[in-house]
Amino acid sequence: MFYIVGLGNPREEYENTRHNTGALAVENFAKKSDFPAWNTDKKLSALVTESKVSKLILPQTFMNKSGNSLKLLITSKKKAENLIVIYDDLDMPLGKLKISFGRGSGGHKGVESIVRAIKTKDFIRIRVGIAPATPSGKIKKPKGEKKIVDFILGNFSKKETETLKKVSGKVSEALEVIIKEGRAKAMNKFN
Repeated sequence: MFYIVGLGNPREEYENTRHNTGALAVENFAKKSDFPAWNTDKKLSALVTESKVSKLILPQTFMNKSGNSLKLLITSKKKAENLIVIYDDLDMPLGKLKISFGRGSGGHKGVESIVRAIKTKDFIRIRVGIAPATPSGKIKKPKGEKKIVDFILGNFSKKETETLKKVSGKVSEALEVIIKEGRAKAMNKFN
């Protein structure tokens, strides 16, 4: 069983923010792959839906408490290896994705929370870029904590939403490859 987690913040006001990129990508995968309707799992504080091979999880806690939704579920190293966490990355340009395994959090509070909760960093990550970039691809990251917070909690523009739809399609493809052929194949194909 694969556990696929889309990170974001609950509540309508955060629905289309850059920080909800992971949740938006997992919702897209659920739709594309005809998963059943989402159900509220009170024990996990999450919305969940599942198929024979994967369980999709949208934590309904704030980002820095995302690990609380996985504590009861990811109880062994083996389960952690089948955990796929999808989240926004301000160090990558919008429209790019990168798959990694067993890496640090890169300062992402949601990932830090998961590492603390499941007591290992050995799980798959799909990082989705949200940073603005120049036409040549150079990242134009906001400077200063307040500007960064305002940016990641800001809504996507219409143009950015189109780019996000395309990258969400790529995330769905990457998830299919991970599930059917393994993470190494997916990393070779998408990184």
